[in-house]
Amino acid sequence: MSTRAIVRTICAFISITSLLWIVSLSTHASGSYASTPPPNVKEVVKKWRIAYYEGGPYDNYHHSLIAMVNGLMELGWIEKNEIPKRMDTRTLWLWLSENAKSKFLSFTPDAYYSADWVQENREVMSAAILHRLNQQKDIDLVFAMGTWAGQDLANDLHNIPTFVISTTDPIRSGIIKSAEDSGFDHIFARVSPRRYERQIRVFHDAIQFRRLGVAYEDSEVGRAYTALETIEKVAAEDNFEIIRCHTLSDIPDNQKAVRSVLDCVDYLSRNSDALYITEQGGVNNQSIANIVEIANKHNIPTFSQLGSEQVKYGILMSMSKPDYKPLGVFLASNLGQVFNGARPRDLMQLYEEEPNISINLKTAEKIGLYLHAEWLAAADEIYRAIEVPH
Repeated sequence: MSTRAIVRTICAFISITSLLWIVSLSTHASGSYASTPPPNVKEVVKKWRIAYYEGGPYDNYHHSLIAMVNGLMELGWIEKNEIPKRMDTRTLWLWLSENAKSKFLSFTPDAYYSADWVQENREVMSAAILHRLNQQKDIDLVFAMGTWAGQDLANDLHNIPTFVISTTDPIRSGIIKSAEDSGFDHIFARVSPRRYERQIRVFHDAIQFRRLGVAYEDSEVGRAYTALETIEKVAAEDNFEIIRCHTLSDIPDNQKAVRSVLDCVDYLSRNSDALYITEQGGVNNQSIANIVEIANKHNIPTFSQLGSEQVKYGILMSMSKPDYKPLGVFLASNLGQVFNGARPRDLMQLYEEEPNISINLKTAEKIGLYLHAEWLAAADEIYRAIEVPH
């Protein structure tokens, strides 16, 4: 196990990311459009009416929405105000509709849509939104949270500016054409094309596993959430085997989703050398302690696709500590350009988080993994205990 290899891998990806960032800036910067409001309020042509659509409740959607609104406050599109904590997105949207003061935009109170992870609801919701966009014409921009929402609105069935946010892989899930081009004039989707490849390579360099266990819902969306094609690509190049187990994810019965994940974690812990804990409905604060307990009982190293938040709760390691503030500023800056006249398609979609390493020493101790001093030195975030999720 070589910590130097980890550091080399990270540095290489930082270099690649920086190059992509520069290329993307030069290609897509819409220089004639500012990100901040016009200095003369009289120049404001209209007040943008915003709608919200999600496939179902998910913590990342909540955090991304708050970060984006805070970013809009920082840029001056909304008057600064403290957003209350511990609200679900529906309650938060109603709060924004009543309390977000702005001369430039409004959060339409009856334009909150959630399919609650029910396919039948999704069909009804997407049809209702498209009808509203095309017939009522009382919405000027849509926040589309997650893969379901992005897939339903990234098409030629409407022409309302739509920001697709918090998707695992908007390219492989068919939402956008590429990182450089959404494929639709009215569509923007934040994309991080090498995030998951970087994760798998660092995990493999650290543990040198031969069999990687991956639990995921065996559907088009489930495979996209898991970044399965990326895992398969790295497995072929680095010569390790993928041990698969299928779960239930986008379903209204969360307990059933949790049970499917725990069953898969148990199976994979007995048949793999390491586990990649992916983002899905059954992996949450209610299940993470049980996931850690099962994996640790079998002395299996674990890596969180989500980020270091789960390392705090006992997952061995992860990367890209969630930092929603810069993401919010990035999204708000692009929104500001649209408010000032830019086409969503012309915006820079590429956004890569700073690649950090996070490890849990208590978990390493429990599974009997010796940590070299060089590895500890490479970590940006170290936890010395396994916390209990709230």
